[in-house]
Amino acid sequence: MLIAVALAAAFALASVGGGLYEFLVVDPFWPKRPDLIQPARGGISRKRFWISIHVAFEVTLIVALVFAWSQPAVRDPLLVALASHAIMRIWSGFDFIPKALAFEKADPAAVSESKAVAWTRRSRLRLPLDLITCGGMLTAFVAAARLG
Repeated sequence: MLIAVALAAAFALASVGGGLYEFLVVDPFWPKRPDLIQPARGGISRKRFWISIHVAFEVTLIVALVFAWSQPAVRDPLLVALASHAIMRIWSGFDFIPKALAFEKADPAAVSESKAVAWTRRSRLRLPLDLITCGGMLTAFVAAARLG
């Protein structure tokens, strides 16, 4: 159980790290240069990171839940992490991802800088959900470690 919780927590922390990288390094610049996020034009491919990190986190979180189900001290924070992550993923799936894909495929000259800046600002609102997910994962990890 401890290994599954530790792996899921590590993937949750990596997700926050990826989000911070985008907020601090990528998002301040791509609205003026959309080609930075357009893999077809030599830009970064955000899908490579996000698809793999989310799949890894979600699989290990489910495994951790299976192993920890009989331990409320571990299970409950895992369920908090699952709920906050699910909210963030559903919101992203209906709002952020379709717009991000549109920005990636658009002619750079046709991308509205104001719409791109608005997207980057709204994207930061997902960070609190990621922090709740990480808080739940770290709480579950400490509880699992105490159970030894």
